[in-house]
Amino acid sequence: MTAPKNIINIQIDRKTYDLYNTSKLFLIAGPCVVENKETTFNIAVKIKDISLKLNIPFIFKASYKKANRTSVNSFRSIGTERALEILGNVHTKLNIPVLTDVHSEIEALIAAEFVDVIQIPAFLSRQTELLEAAGETGKIVNIKKGQFLSPDDMKYQIKKVESTGNKKIIVTERGSSFGYHNLVVDMRGLLIMKKFNYPVVYDATHSIQIPSKINGVSGGNPEFIFPMSRAAVSTGINGIFIETHTNPSKALSDSSSMLKLSKLETLLNQLISLHKMVSYYKNS
Repeated sequence: MTAPKNIINIQIDRKTYDLYNTSKLFLIAGPCVVENKETTFNIAVKIKDISLKLNIPFIFKASYKKANRTSVNSFRSIGTERALEILGNVHTKLNIPVLTDVHSEIEALIAAEFVDVIQIPAFLSRQTELLEAAGETGKIVNIKKGQFLSPDDMKYQIKKVESTGNKKIIVTERGSSFGYHNLVVDMRGLLIMKKFNYPVVYDATHSIQIPSKINGVSGGNPEFIFPMSRAAVSTGINGIFIETHTNPSKALSDSSSMLKLSKLETLLNQLISLHKMVSYYKNS
């Protein structure tokens, strides 16, 4: 028996895309955190232009608050109300869906007033009440696989959101802890998670991080973003997650692992070609 098709719709300029049933690779992209209005809008506009040029469904991503920084001195937020208002304006003024992280049940309720997708951070992916609260918002819920979870464990996290009646779920791979300051991605995990019949996304930038490597600040190996992304798309995933910035070295969070925005179109062109090839052989 064929598994039921889940309908997970997003709208861009009033055009509707079903993330689960579309044949297109979709994109989740944006800066790590809301730094200010100008930077956030500038990045969002440029990514939207690229997505329209390449005809790729796009969800804008930015955290309104970073609650799990290693160091107490790291930048966290410009303020909850101000950051969420900026994200809400990105949604309404640019006609694009917006994603942000939440860290508690009350945050899920607050953020849902401004965004289209609620993201569960990897470190919090087993928090039952948080997953339930996200599901109860009725928004799309993107669950990032914890660095400590096996791919198969994600079915239990999915069931927590499903228990609320919400089946608008995305699952994202961001690597597994390997020793103390490294992450690795087992590409088999992407295929395992596809069996759950929800869109599977590869996080191309967090998975190349070196957690807490530089005096309490995460480092990264951005030179691996291109080859790792190509490898992941070759498995037949549904989407790609990329943190990007016009000037990563000046970014207030994850500066060592973000993709420079000027390289995004080149990467997406490669990934779209690979995705089409994989789809052709899958269906032939």
